[in-house]
Amino acid sequence: MSERGPIIPEGQQGTYDRFHFPAAFRVGDTVHVSGVIGHGADGRVPAEAADEFKAAFDALGATLEAAGASLADIVDLTTFHVGMDEMEAFMAAKDAAIAEPYPAWTAIGCASLIIPKARVEVKATAVIPLD
Repeated sequence: MSERGPIIPEGQQGTYDRFHFPAAFRVGDTVHVSGVIGHGADGRVPAEAADEFKAAFDALGATLEAAGASLADIVDLTTFHVGMDEMEAFMAAKDAAIAEPYPAWTAIGCASLIIPKARVEVKATAVIPLD
């Protein structure tokens, strides 16, 4: 029987309990990561876009690590952008976090995100490597 269930990284149990969604969900060797927003420990979005984008990929990496995967294991990436005017800074953060071979990627513009002033939300699917 394959492994199936929620991934709740350390420190995120309260979010799971309050909002009823895990950071990720594993089905066999596939990990579906919920949307991640780049914010600080205080829950606030950094003033600088580059800092927010780096924080989003750091959080994505930590969630994948809790599931037994890494940023290198991402096969599909979906990003939601409040405006597309910061795409150059986003691309720099993405390229610093994810190396070739690059995953499939869809970028979607949207009006707003759950956290006020957030510019991006990152959602990913990864495949855990075989041992």
